[in-house]
Amino acid sequence: MNDKILSVLTERYSPVAFSDKPIDDDTLQLLFEAASKAPSSYNDQPWHFFVSRKGDEELYPLLFDALMEANQAWVKTAPVLMLSVAHMISPTSGKENRFAFHDTGMAMGNLLAQATHLGLYVHQMGGYSVSKARKALNLPENMQPVAMIALGYKGDVQQLPESLHEKDEKRSDRKTVDEFVFTQPFQKR
Repeated sequence: MNDKILSVLTERYSPVAFSDKPIDDDTLQLLFEAASKAPSSYNDQPWHFFVSRKGDEELYPLLFDALMEANQAWVKTAPVLMLSVAHMISPTSGKENRFAFHDTGMAMGNLLAQATHLGLYVHQMGGYSVSKARKALNLPENMQPVAMIALGYKGDVQQLPESLHEKDEKRSDRKTVDEFVFTQPFQKR
């Protein structure tokens, strides 16, 4: 591994066991300030985050209920549950922003790096019902749910069903640079 790569990038992984240690308001604010520094097309900053702490009786159940059952089994240990949402119409041009998902991902990348720096863990999920989330949050058509996010400190895997123990510690294999960097048209590779 190249030791010149930032440690927040090499240390990051997505556990499923979270501690119930709460995340204070100042820390959450810092994470969203980091997200706000992300670049975006026309500086539109199309990202939005719906954020809820476990125990919040209004928003948390709406987010939790949108999750697939397999994710509900472990997410319940995370103290914070979020949904990233992309605003699909550019306020600058008034037209569809085809970069909205990319830009929302950039903001999430900043948030994730800041979280890792602070000793927090983030697990992003596509395993949720977009239609349930859209309906529960009363999202207009120009707002598109992107990813559900569990956030917290690392917890004890023993609090989870045994079937999730291996998933908690598994570090995903990364593609080699040669697998995703091209120097000629794709079909000639």
